[in-house]
Amino acid sequence: MIRRINVPNRITLARLLLSIIFFFVLVQYSQRDPTRRVWMLDTAWVLFIIAACTDFLDGYLARKHGWVTPLGRILDPFVDKVLICGAFILFAGHGFVDQQGHNVTKVEAWMVVVIVGRELLVTGIRGFQESLGKAFPASLHGKLKMWVQCIAAPTILFLVAREDQGMSSATADLLKVILVWLTVIVTALSALQYLARSKDIFDASAPA
Repeated sequence: MIRRINVPNRITLARLLLSIIFFFVLVQYSQRDPTRRVWMLDTAWVLFIIAACTDFLDGYLARKHGWVTPLGRILDPFVDKVLICGAFILFAGHGFVDQQGHNVTKVEAWMVVVIVGRELLVTGIRGFQESLGKAFPASLHGKLKMWVQCIAAPTILFLVAREDQGMSSATADLLKVILVWLTVIVTALSALQYLARSKDIFDASAPA
């Protein structure tokens, strides 16, 4: 069975495994732990970067060698969404709340709703369009959104880990706020752009 799965899809499956390990490491971390096991954060951001890089690698190989398959078209964006949505859900969780009750990642619950909601929306639109036999590839806005998310997530982890190692808390907080808000804004704009691309759906459903 494994021999029937081509190289890009194997890389995608490996990325899914990396994502699971990434989540496992993060759920063990607690900002309120007196020992503050920073090695967990360092491990997590390295795992995230490796996973993100394999995303670009499997797409490149699939296009270059003509290895694009129906499985890959479904699996690749699914794993991307698992990694991104899972990361930001955990960022907003209790593991990153300090002794004063502040979330050190600066990610709030409503921001996670925007990120996850966008992914569900685009997944639904893409599924509907492709059920009609219409191709619905990722747009430039979608790719930009992915780049921003893939830069923001590991950088936030890196900044949280470095706060007690010489980096100014105010500087780290400012950088985290900028990254989080940039991610939310780009994600929301991407959702609006996909809605604009799919206006034919709404036109077709409008009463005559």
